[in-house]
Amino acid sequence: MNFMRFMVKKQGEIMQKIISLVLLLVVSITVQARPPIGINTNEIQHVDSSVPFVNVFKMAMPFKEAKKLTSGNVVYDKDGWPRDLHGGKAGTYLIHWLPQGTLPEGQYTVLYDGEGQLAYESKGHDVKVISSSSGKDVIDIRSGGDRFMQVALIIKRSEPRNYLRNIRVLLPGGICANNPFKRVNGANLCRGNYQSFEKYHERIVFNPDYLKFMKDFKVIRMMNLAGITRNPIRRWNQMNQMSKATWAGKEGVRGAPLEVMVKLANVLNRDAWFNIPHAADNNYVQQYARYLRQHLRPNLKAYIEYTNETWNTVFMQTHYSKQMGHKLGLDKDPNQAGYKYYSQRAVEIFKIFEQAFGGKQRLVRVMGVWSANRYMTPVVMEHKNAYQHVDAMAIAPYFFVHAKALGFVNSVPSVFALMKDDKKNPYSMNNVYKMIDQQMEYAKKYKVKLIAYEGGQHLTDPKARSTKSMPNQYLIGANRVRTMEQFYVEFLQNWDRITGGSLFVAFSAPRTCQFYGCWGVKEYINEPDNKAPKYRALKRFF
Repeated sequence: MNFMRFMVKKQGEIMQKIISLVLLLVVSITVQARPPIGINTNEIQHVDSSVPFVNVFKMAMPFKEAKKLTSGNVVYDKDGWPRDLHGGKAGTYLIHWLPQGTLPEGQYTVLYDGEGQLAYESKGHDVKVISSSSGKDVIDIRSGGDRFMQVALIIKRSEPRNYLRNIRVLLPGGICANNPFKRVNGANLCRGNYQSFEKYHERIVFNPDYLKFMKDFKVIRMMNLAGITRNPIRRWNQMNQMSKATWAGKEGVRGAPLEVMVKLANVLNRDAWFNIPHAADNNYVQQYARYLRQHLRPNLKAYIEYTNETWNTVFMQTHYSKQMGHKLGLDKDPNQAGYKYYSQRAVEIFKIFEQAFGGKQRLVRVMGVWSANRYMTPVVMEHKNAYQHVDAMAIAPYFFVHAKALGFVNSVPSVFALMKDDKKNPYSMNNVYKMIDQQMEYAKKYKVKLIAYEGGQHLTDPKARSTKSMPNQYLIGANRVRTMEQFYVEFLQNWDRITGGSLFVAFSAPRTCQFYGCWGVKEYINEPDNKAPKYRALKRFF
């Protein structure tokens, strides 16, 4: 009898444990039902600490722009290579002020075509030549005593009949062919499938550290990588090509070729968000759409957005939209005319993509609106019933200390206090939640998704010109403490609550803190997670 009681008791305990485990599993699944997190790419520049490419020369400043390094009456070819120095010299900033750990330290391979002489310079002792032969240099790059990497490349001599060109500066090592997300120093670390960057850089393209960071995000927004900001490009033949000397440079010049953006999405196996330049003609859009249809993995979706922030007067696309709206007589009010033109052109672009793709199944048609302006949204969405051709309405919910409240910032804790102060700060977290709520009501009305094309902290002083000025030190400091992680978690939880778990595309890939803001979710690609509170918060939602 005692034995029977014992068995019944044990069975009850076992059942209780099973029930507890099931409940724990259910709770765990519920907790993990979080909004998908995407990431914005960066502009291609020599100061980009996300360092996307195996060939770091692709992020070098164009020779034409490096005025302090280039001198004389230099003549360039169509791809930006100095064709004739005419007794002068041509130089470029290869990498500039990249924090220690951003790139691997060691021996980089420099390959080039043509006849001439290359030289390498740095303010410290960041670079030295190990060996030099025809068509190839080996240089050692290390962070100097200032713990930053700074390297310039100079063409000192070039034979005009066979000028120096196709310069490639390649990371040390390579990858094991089955794992593009990890850099290795040599063949001994692979099982017979080693691919060196020197030999396979045209195939590999992307820095493994960059891929490793990007792979956890669900959507990759290519807007900055494409270089569409303040870019007047109109025709398809004006697109940057693979052969161009560098894909970096000033606004209107920089931008990765479409092939590179598609390859990034395909390697990561992630949905990709593409932005069409504001002045692009129909042939441009058609060619773009056909390329995506043919080359983007068939299991991936293409988010399509016409330009970016046509409500933001700091961008030329806003003024272009106003001019076109006025020209077409869409409204007497310049702002309303601009909004209506943006809406109308976006729908035209969506239809071109639908035709190229044979439907809309693989497309997410995105209409961007201004999160803080609830009056713009119905104009954009209702003009010629645009909402009937839209899948997602996109906003940029940022929380920050408004310019008129910056005078109250006197410490890092005061920054966070102001982001909770609904009276002093119109962009406090609670006030931003109200903006999201308002836009969510519109999304419900138009039966579309509400998603975030950008978002997060937006701490910046519009008057600042130095990272050391006040209150900039405190704004930047706030990005580096654990409290920021807590704010991001709270913000994303509320985004989840309001939108029902919609896509949130954070801004942005790793970039250093500058006087105009601390925008990267890390400050450099290999920054340890324990020093990156914003990234730690995002990881909780992966």
